[in-house]
Amino acid sequence: MEPSAKLALQIQPERGIGWITLGSSLHSVLTRLKASPQTYCSIDLSYSAAQPITSPIILNLPYNGLRLRFDGPDQRLRLIEVLDFSAVTLVYKNTDLVRRAKSTDGTNPEEGPTTLGPTFRHIYSRLFGPTYAGEYLPPEQGRSAGTYILSYPGLAFNFPIKHQSWSEKVDFVSILSSNATGPAVSMAIFSGSSWTEARSTLYTKSPTYPRLSLLIGKSAETIADEIEEVKVLGGSKIEFVRRNTPSFTLTLSEATPQDVVAELGPPDAVYRKSDRRISIHATGKPSNRRLPSMSPALDPQALDTDQSSMQSYTEDSDVEPELDEERNNGSSDECFYNYFNHGFDILISSPAPRSLPFPGTSNTETSKSFSTQLVATKIFLHGNIPGSFSFNRHRRCRWTIHTSDEGQEQVLTSEMRFSDVSSTLKQIWHGTYRNEDEEKQMQRGMVLNRGWEQSPESSIELLGDLEESPTRGQGLGSGSAEVIGNGMSNTELFGFPGMLFEVLKNDAISCLTVF
Repeated sequence: MEPSAKLALQIQPERGIGWITLGSSLHSVLTRLKASPQTYCSIDLSYSAAQPITSPIILNLPYNGLRLRFDGPDQRLRLIEVLDFSAVTLVYKNTDLVRRAKSTDGTNPEEGPTTLGPTFRHIYSRLFGPTYAGEYLPPEQGRSAGTYILSYPGLAFNFPIKHQSWSEKVDFVSILSSNATGPAVSMAIFSGSSWTEARSTLYTKSPTYPRLSLLIGKSAETIADEIEEVKVLGGSKIEFVRRNTPSFTLTLSEATPQDVVAELGPPDAVYRKSDRRISIHATGKPSNRRLPSMSPALDPQALDTDQSSMQSYTEDSDVEPELDEERNNGSSDECFYNYFNHGFDILISSPAPRSLPFPGTSNTETSKSFSTQLVATKIFLHGNIPGSFSFNRHRRCRWTIHTSDEGQEQVLTSEMRFSDVSSTLKQIWHGTYRNEDEEKQMQRGMVLNRGWEQSPESSIELLGDLEESPTRGQGLGSGSAEVIGNGMSNTELFGFPGMLFEVLKNDAISCLTVF
């Protein structure tokens, strides 16, 4: 399908192109692209299935002539490239980037797919003016033309140059103005004074602009500040690190919905919870178990995250007749506050016992007396892993877990493989089990299939308990069709006190539930 009309975008060096802003989250960009299928009729996403978090993510728009590069850990836009000047109209301060030839009657002729890029003379004389010398890249073997990178602050052009005409003794203006140079074949927009300076920190430099373009120019009084990181402190305590305003701490089973909205703003959507098909796993709890929250099978509500991310409900019309008993006892008031742009969901329900603090930490507070009002009891931190079933329902939320080992603080991050996170947590909690059998029992995985859409209320199907997955932790090639798509819908759940990890087959953590 061809786009309905050629895209027209304003060039903003060091900032972006049109509405596409450097620093934007992959989630916000993809959401807007998918909302305009007639304009962006083809969207290609490239990523590494083996290293989806540490490797860059590339978003290609072939019919629009654009390529967008995002970093892996934070999934924020780092580089905007224009690869086809015939597919997009670019304007800088009311002047077209590419000069179109005029017909005899003074109008622009029909532009074909062979429209060339901007010339050096037009860029230098009419648009951006003088600049420092750039960088020449010799041609690859078997080719006769090299590439000259002409840089401006936040902007660069690639010009083809006949290699035999290149000389370091001749200034670049003379060479680029000669017949040895053709029009620019591509353009890049980035953050930095020049491409040479910017490329070394392209994926690591802190972006200037926020993940959500709506936040640009807005004050904290009119819109909630962006969450940069969520710190899991243990004992049901969570610290939210914000972009521009001081951080705040939320204690689960104590913070009210009013507290949540006051700090995070109103949710993007609300989903009222009604599915109880897995509640069988919550029955028959041994009365003498020391750590009842360690097994994922004993925390069924932590699994209900998929449909809360897929659609929102503001009425409890989705409660089935057989759930009238739950309506009477108040459980139908449970709901998810969906914060898609923050990267997490919060479950609002009746208070529950606080989870245990990490061994060796000073966080030893006990729960306050329970009240009958609803409170925030769980938070679901989404990894937004490419290829996973829940990809692009939330932007990526980065988190850290702060534990203590022999008085030394240990920090686990959302970028670590689960096998490394699990190894550390097993060591930390090792001394709290009664015996080795209990330790193995509490740390086995539960397989979760999110790929079956047989139920309108939940796609969760439990396939059984596994000790270990034979594929988790092994390298998976980026071209593995079994892993990309439906193969990634099967995940495993692993529980530790106050935490539940949803893990993909490539050992990446898709979601961390804290309760």
